[in-house]
Amino acid sequence: MRPGCSEAPTLACWDTPPVSGSATLVSGSATLVCGSATLVCGSAGPVPGNASPVSGPAGPVFEFATSASETPRVVSEAPTLVSWTSSPVAGTTAHTPAASSAFYASSASSASSTSSAAPVPSGGRAEARRAARRRRRASVLRVGPDGLRRLIPQALVVAFLAGGTTAFVAADKAVRLSVDGVPRTLHTFADDVEELLDEEGVAVGEHDIVAPDPGAELSHGDEVVVRFGRPVTLTVDGRSRRVWTTARTVEEALQQVGVRAGGAYTSVSRSRAISRGGLDVAVRTERTVTLMADGRARAVRTTAATAREVVREAGITLAGEDTTSVPPDSFPRDGQTITVMRIRDTEEVREEPIPYDTVRTDDPRLDRGTEVVARAGRAGARRVTYAVRTVNGVRQKPRKLSEEVVREPVTRQVRAGTRRLPDSVRGAEGLNWRALAQCESGGRPDAVDPSGTYGGLYQFDAATWRSLGGRGRPQDASPEEQTYRAKKLYVQRGASPWPHCGRRLYR
Repeated sequence: MRPGCSEAPTLACWDTPPVSGSATLVSGSATLVCGSATLVCGSAGPVPGNASPVSGPAGPVFEFATSASETPRVVSEAPTLVSWTSSPVAGTTAHTPAASSAFYASSASSASSTSSAAPVPSGGRAEARRAARRRRRASVLRVGPDGLRRLIPQALVVAFLAGGTTAFVAADKAVRLSVDGVPRTLHTFADDVEELLDEEGVAVGEHDIVAPDPGAELSHGDEVVVRFGRPVTLTVDGRSRRVWTTARTVEEALQQVGVRAGGAYTSVSRSRAISRGGLDVAVRTERTVTLMADGRARAVRTTAATAREVVREAGITLAGEDTTSVPPDSFPRDGQTITVMRIRDTEEVREEPIPYDTVRTDDPRLDRGTEVVARAGRAGARRVTYAVRTVNGVRQKPRKLSEEVVREPVTRQVRAGTRRLPDSVRGAEGLNWRALAQCESGGRPDAVDPSGTYGGLYQFDAATWRSLGGRGRPQDASPEEQTYRAKKLYVQRGASPWPHCGRRLYR
């Protein structure tokens, strides 16, 4: 140590208080000029990310005297800070305000000095050091104009870093995101729900539910819920429809669509999970069906899919051709009545007649309107087999199965006269035959009296008709033939055959 320099110069240093995350204390070294030392102080907030090493002059410079005199003396040249570093702060320091650096002073070993040491006052070395500390504290408060100019920019930098860090921390939010019932807590800088979902890669469609609304503003502590829609082909009591649901199980889906599942049959377990691809579910609700069988009615509670199953559940056996009043494979509706039909089939053989045909041939030898049967007809016979069905004891209409001819019919042959009858009969002309016919039959050629004995225009009996050459029944002959036969009768017997109307001939 050179004479005139203080024995134990003090090294000034500065550091950064610990912050959220990790930080390394910053230290520095200074070269002392004889009789004076530079105190380096400053402040820094936590810096997110990585901080690059910085080197350069350290300001501001605080002057203090190393002598034991009460008045500090100004050193002509400030010592130089060789370098200082700030280690990177790992991670992101959230929700922690920037902290100011504190000033710390520590003793250091003596460095080479070019100044002369000041005389040590009486009272020992310890007393000298105490006095020196008092002078240093006083000198810290004395900052010259040059030092102030160097202090202001550094203070602005520290304030900028502290403010930026505060804004950075304030933009970070802790939110709870639940996707299809799976929750997680995460940190985000998203401004709204839609931006959060984009950041997390959660794509939603028209059948999905997002709460709150995707356009809602996002704040710290918010909870966002996403429920994905799932397609379900739902068949309830035979009627199918396609629905979209955000339920994750079959039971939840049935509740969402309002299906009354109490006591119902479901094709899959109600606790089964529904995948994003969807599921087919068949539901049969419990119904009341009235079953009529063997003369007895009973009410049946059932979830059966067909009428056949209802009958089987009731303990009724369908044998042979037995069936139900509704199609056996039809879906039974609530309140429906189903009747069991006991069917018995038998065969029946009958012999039935085969009618004969009639063939007429003209005969010019016979008067017109006269017919003579040349050969009588005869009916044939055939054997027919029928299927006969009874339903619950009631005979149904027989159904023909087959037939066999036992005897062929014989055709009836008739000769019909074509010879024209005479227009007049001597002795009967000039009479009023129209008036007679009107009186006897009302002028109707096919008239028959109530007893069935007399017929035709002039009410002939069968014996008189045949005696006059007539054939068949008089009411079946033509009006001309009937008038001709009446004239012949008049020639033979006068008006006596018509006792009540005969006098009309003379009008």
